Amino acid sequence: MTRSFLFRNPSVMWFLAALALFTLGVTALSEATGVGFVSTSFVKTLGKTLCLALIAIAMDVVWGYCGILSLGHFAFFGIGGYAIGMWLMYARTEGIVLESLQAGALPPTPQEISDAIAGQIFGVVGASELPGLWSFAHSLPLQLIAVILVPGLLALVFGWLAFRSRVTGVYLSILTQAMTLALSLYLFQNDTGLRGNNGLSGLQNIPGFEDTPQAMISMAFFWGSALALGLGYLLFAVVVDGKMGSVIRAIRDNEARVRFLGYHVESYKLFVFTLTAIVAGIAGALYYPQAGIINPAEIAPIASIYLAVWVAIGGRGRLYGAVIGAAFVSLLSSWFTGGGAPAIPLGFYTIQWTDWWLVLLGLSFVAVTLFFPKGIGGLFDYITIRHPIPDRVGDYGPDGGARRKEEGKP
Repeated sequence: MTRSFLFRNPSVMWFLAALALFTLGVTALSEATGVGFVSTSFVKTLGKTLCLALIAIAMDVVWGYCGILSLGHFAFFGIGGYAIGMWLMYARTEGIVLESLQAGALPPTPQEISDAIAGQIFGVVGASELPGLWSFAHSLPLQLIAVILVPGLLALVFGWLAFRSRVTGVYLSILTQAMTLALSLYLFQNDTGLRGNNGLSGLQNIPGFEDTPQAMISMAFFWGSALALGLGYLLFAVVVDGKMGSVIRAIRDNEARVRFLGYHVESYKLFVFTLTAIVAGIAGALYYPQAGIINPAEIAPIASIYLAVWVAIGGRGRLYGAVIGAAFVSLLSSWFTGGGAPAIPLGFYTIQWTDWWLVLLGLSFVAVTLFFPKGIGGLFDYITIRHPIPDRVGDYGPDGGARRKEEGKP
């Protein structure tokens, strides 16, 4: 007898139910659609947190389940943000330019409009022409395709080159970090076509919705982020379930043995790496319109290291653990670095948490790694121990040496 997907994975149902209740609660308490208890700025913070939880799930799948410690997934996150940011900035500037040129005696030519848009966007870096990179910035559908296509192609090419060469372990981590650093340094240059260190700004102003209050726009992005997180969680739960999930975990535990058994390890790793990169791009496309700005510093290698810390603290190898870690650490970071945490006077020195937050985060990571390797998500193991999941039903393999029965235990 084969049990259903949700019966085998009850955490999926519990997570989706909790996410739905959380979304309804914020909706009922927000300024736009509720009683006004939750401010618009905090709704944006919660929406951004949901996006960070989505990329944390992707990181958990590629690292916690497949064993690939990628320090480059925030690069894919940033690429998605840049792709949607280009359209947002172009369309908003186009509206401003058309409104100003209509006051002239003669209607503007397409070239005049293009030159005016280029001057508005790139005047800050001393350029007056639209780069070729912006050829499709006028089209929202094409930029949405770029959100998926560009991170996916970059991950596909990079992963194919790395995995076919059988680069693993710390060497692969160094390569992904080098890729992120190279992309970040490239984007810092003014002649890249993305405004260098200035980045893309004003992304919170959505073209066509100038008369819509920011409170309502923030709620719309919050709903979109919650939907994306729910669908992403469900997608990855399916990926790590069943035979594919068993093979992915086996690659993490003993790659050589899986290859000896006849599985094409590189194909599995490439699939996981590319899929998680695409999801990271989608998360970035939802995150940066809520943040309002994106610049190369956002995709520096340190951001991907933070991502790994979130997953480790939440509990890698558990999808809900990644969500807990990302939400817990990012919200704490906003509180500590935003001045919410009170300073601690010691007489001879005053601890300002804006300066000491990274130290606290690093110590927390070390403590979790040494004393609580299952992370915060490991606390749920106590629940499953008290209420064990029924044993798997069906064939466990042709011989006594198969370990599928052990996999079926909680």
